[in-house]
Amino acid sequence: MMQEIIRLDHISKTFDNVCVLKDIHATLRKGEILGFLGPSGAGKTTTIKILTGQLFPSSGDAYILGINANQIDETIYEQIGIVTDSSGIYEYLSVEKNLEYFAKILKVEKQRVEDVLHQVGLYEHRKKLAGKLSKGQIQRLILARAVLHKPQVLFLDEPTSGLDPSTALQIHNMLFQLKEEGMAIFLTTHNMEEATKLCDHVALLNEGHIVLYGNPKALCCQYDHLKTITIQTKDHQKIELPNTANSAQQLSDVLRRNNIETIHSSEANLEQIFREVTGRGLS
Repeated sequence: MMQEIIRLDHISKTFDNVCVLKDIHATLRKGEILGFLGPSGAGKTTTIKILTGQLFPSSGDAYILGINANQIDETIYEQIGIVTDSSGIYEYLSVEKNLEYFAKILKVEKQRVEDVLHQVGLYEHRKKLAGKLSKGQIQRLILARAVLHKPQVLFLDEPTSGLDPSTALQIHNMLFQLKEEGMAIFLTTHNMEEATKLCDHVALLNEGHIVLYGNPKALCCQYDHLKTITIQTKDHQKIELPNTANSAQQLSDVLRRNNIETIHSSEANLEQIFREVTGRGLS
């Protein structure tokens, strides 16, 4: 069993008599990515603030690295990294100087700055003023700063929101690399496709409740109500077969004729599942 990094036990949070989190349970282990998914106002950012000691829960307990989040002090930030919309940079310093400044605060060797710049693809822009960077480059700089000290856990709040697909892919690849190195990653997003690709487990939040929790690919298979296989042939025929052993011979015949252009199963995606379970979309 991998080391437990985060645990949420019966977490609830109320603001001005409005309950924004209700009896939340979740666990994140070393080398895993946990996604908290849901529309704006679902409670995703509030959960991060509770885990990082910025807010106290109204009830329940949150643990990070074995410490109750109510009792953490500033030393915990030596073990965690945070990327949020409010993660600032110094616009009038170069990319390199931004990281060197934080490296000094975090007591990180200067060589680590160069290594991280290569890792996020900003080494060739290291002399550029941070204020001159594109949105995607700024996001990569914020991510570089967050992992500069090799934290045990990384919090990402909508890390690819508004980014072009190419830049988002670069960030995804970096997250996979960090996961392989053993980092635990807590991701909030309303991008269900991104969550399916990245996460080991997902929690779907709606109005403060976790309405569904599990492995994203397993959930997609669980909510496959059609259970069909759709084949598009090279001669433009569309063949739909039940996804059962009885279709094996027909599928084998099409394969043997080398006549398959595309083949798809009918499992749902997380967005469709969210709509089914909650009766609403992600907006």
